[in-house]
Amino acid sequence: MTSVSEFAQIAYPQTYADPTRLHALFTAMRREAPVVWLEPEGYPPFWAVTKHADIIDIERQHHRFVNEPRAVLQTLVAEARARELTGGSANPVRSLVQMDDPDHRAYRALTHPWFLKSSLRRLEPELARLARELVDRLAEHGGSCDFARDVAAWYPLRVIMSLLGVPPEDEPRLLKLTQEIFGPEDPEMRRGATEAELMQTLVDFGAYFDRLSEDRRRAPREDLASVIANAAIDGKPIPQFERNSYYVIIATAGHDTTSSSIAGGLLALLQNPDEMARLRADPTLLPKAADEMIRWTTPVKHFLRTATDDAVIRGQTIRAGDCLMLCYASGNRDEEVFPDPFRFRADRDPNPHLAFGFGAHLCLGRVLAKMEIETVFREVLARVDAIELAGTPALVQSNFVSGLKTLPIRYRMR
Repeated sequence: MTSVSEFAQIAYPQTYADPTRLHALFTAMRREAPVVWLEPEGYPPFWAVTKHADIIDIERQHHRFVNEPRAVLQTLVAEARARELTGGSANPVRSLVQMDDPDHRAYRALTHPWFLKSSLRRLEPELARLARELVDRLAEHGGSCDFARDVAAWYPLRVIMSLLGVPPEDEPRLLKLTQEIFGPEDPEMRRGATEAELMQTLVDFGAYFDRLSEDRRRAPREDLASVIANAAIDGKPIPQFERNSYYVIIATAGHDTTSSSIAGGLLALLQNPDEMARLRADPTLLPKAADEMIRWTTPVKHFLRTATDDAVIRGQTIRAGDCLMLCYASGNRDEEVFPDPFRFRADRDPNPHLAFGFGAHLCLGRVLAKMEIETVFREVLARVDAIELAGTPALVQSNFVSGLKTLPIRYRMR
C-alpha cells in the first residue's frame, strides 16, 4: 500500500516534471484510494479524485460542485497574494475557468460563436499557411532544433493572436508572460522567486490588454479583442477585472495547451515509431491521432471544485465546503475506460478523454485545438522525412498546465 503522504506529492509542481513517477502515483491512487483526503504542506487540503467516472459525475453536477472560491491549486502564500491583488478572491483572475452560473453562461456566450466548427472552417487556409511556415522554420534550422521552443510554441500562438488581433511583434512578449503564469514554480519559466513577482506578471498582462481594449473601443475591428473590449451583459459593459481575465484565458490557454499537445505528440510518435509509420502511410488517421496526443499529454492537469452540500463519492463523505481536485491526467489513464492506457495508439477509438474537461465547462477552444494539431502533423509528416531525438526532453514543473519545455530533435527534410 502507498502512504497518503506519498499521494500528497501530486500537489507539488516538481512531480509533474517526472511523468513516470506521476503516473505511478496516479495508478496506485486509482487502485488503492481513488477518492482520498490530502493535506500537502503549504497548500490548502483537498480530496483527490482520480477515476474517470467520478470526474465526469462531479463535472455533470456543476451547480453542486462549483468553481468558487478556488479553481486551481496554489500555495497558501500564492492565495494570500491573490487576495491582496483582487481584494478578497483566492483566484488571481476571474475568467470562464473561475466562474459559475449564471456568470459563466453569460460570459461564455460572448465568444462562443467564434469557436464553433462552422465558424472555424474559414480559418483552414490560414492554418495550412501557418503550418507551412512552421515547417519552413524547421528547414531554416538546418536539421536540428528544439522542437518545443523553436517550433511548437509559435504555431498556436500565432493562430490565437491573429484571432485576438494582436500584432505579430507582440507575440514574444505574450509568450513569455504565458510561461511565467503557467510555470511559476519552474526556475526556467518563472519571472522571479517570489509570489509578488508572479502577481506582477498578471498586472503586466492587464496593462497590455487595457491598452488593447482602449484601442478597440475607439476603433473596433473584426477580431476577438473588439468583441471583448466592447462586451456588455444585461446592457452593462463587463468590468475591467473580468474583461482582462477574459483576454488572459484566451491568450494563454488558447495556445499553451495546444503547443504542449503538439510537442508531446511528436515525442509520443518518436517513442512509438510504428505509430509514426502508420500515420505517414494513412494521414486519414490524423483526427484520431490528434485526440490521442491530447489524451497522452493532458496539458491541463487538474481543476478544483468546491462542494456546496454534503455528498458521498466511492464511500467517502464529502462535506459542504470541501475542495476536490479533479485529476484529469489520472482519468486519462484509467484502466476501466482506456484499454492498454499506457500505450500510445494513433487510431484509438473510442477515446473519451477528459483533457478538455466535461459538461458545462467543456473547453471553449477544443475544436480549434484539434484543427491545429491535425494541420501541423499533416504538414510535418508530408515534408520531414526522418526525425529522431537529439537529447533529453524536459517538462515544465507545474501542477496546473504543463508540457514539454525542451524537445531536442534531428531531422531530414524531403
